[in-house]
Amino acid sequence: MAAHRKPKQRPFSGSAARTAAGLALTGAATAVVLPGSAHADPDLTPAQVKAEVDRLYHDAEVATEKYNGAKEKATAATEALNALRDEAARRTERLNTARDELGAYAAAQYRAGGISPSVQLALSSDPDQYLERAAFVDRVGDRRAAAIDRVRKQVARIAEVRSRADKKLTVLAARQAELKKQRATIRTKLADAQRLLARLTPPERAAYEESGHGGSGGTDTAARAGRTVARGPVRAPNARAAAAVAFAYGAIGKPYVWGSTGPSSFDCSGLTQAAWRSAGVSLPRTTYTQINSGQRIPRSQLAPGDLVFFYSGISHVGLYIGNGQMIHAPRTGSTVRIAPIDQMPFAGATRVA
Repeated sequence: MAAHRKPKQRPFSGSAARTAAGLALTGAATAVVLPGSAHADPDLTPAQVKAEVDRLYHDAEVATEKYNGAKEKATAATEALNALRDEAARRTERLNTARDELGAYAAAQYRAGGISPSVQLALSSDPDQYLERAAFVDRVGDRRAAAIDRVRKQVARIAEVRSRADKKLTVLAARQAELKKQRATIRTKLADAQRLLARLTPPERAAYEESGHGGSGGTDTAARAGRTVARGPVRAPNARAAAAVAFAYGAIGKPYVWGSTGPSSFDCSGLTQAAWRSAGVSLPRTTYTQINSGQRIPRSQLAPGDLVFFYSGISHVGLYIGNGQMIHAPRTGSTVRIAPIDQMPFAGATRVA
């Protein structure tokens, strides 16, 4: 029976192990590719390629908003950690001062020969001097007790601050891991989209790039209108909304860059945040938080300056400008433009001010 046993395999080590691990990861990555990805049927029609690219861009946008949220939280965690470190430094300085006081007292006791204050007072032959010195020693004793108490409290507070800093450091590490994960997802989706787009003929690809988000009919006209729109007075319900819309008009033609909030490029929520920031209003960073930053309104009551959201996961946002149109940053490879709000699945609207 022993002759039929499998030979014992030695574990890989060094470069062999790295090579095996790389092959295993490559195989795993290939194994989980789903139908409809960049490795899909090479006989896809141009329309199917465009539909698949749209899906990949949408997935990338979902990951972008998650990236934006993780980045915002990582920034907050970093600021909190730095504040705790500054506090620990200040408390350490105060601790050192309190310890110096105790050190000075100990040195004085040493120079006095270590004789108890009560004994030293008892040796005094002058009653008035005795009473005066007794009051002084009491005050010195009170100061010594206070100095010891300060040291104890500072040590306890520094330990507490350091404990909070350790917890915040753990939170920061989690935020950074999430950032890394979403960044990798975005890059993978965009790379897959580019590989699929490479299958299109130059005219087909040019038409797709011109179409913006979703490839909906009528988008070309909206995009051209966005480049030639007159910069006249903006009709909006109030001055702040007018300022936000004016900013969005000024951003038309600037490229979409995921994670960007301007001034030279934007992603979708970065554009709306920057537009309202120009009007003196601070919006949160992501689509799924911006939708809760004002009053929800029905589609029938939309007015210029309102935020309009799309998809069930609230993964895209634009700035409404009237007549069923918005200004938005569509996706990678496109620019800020005017588009009809019917271009994507409508999810809701919010009035900021």
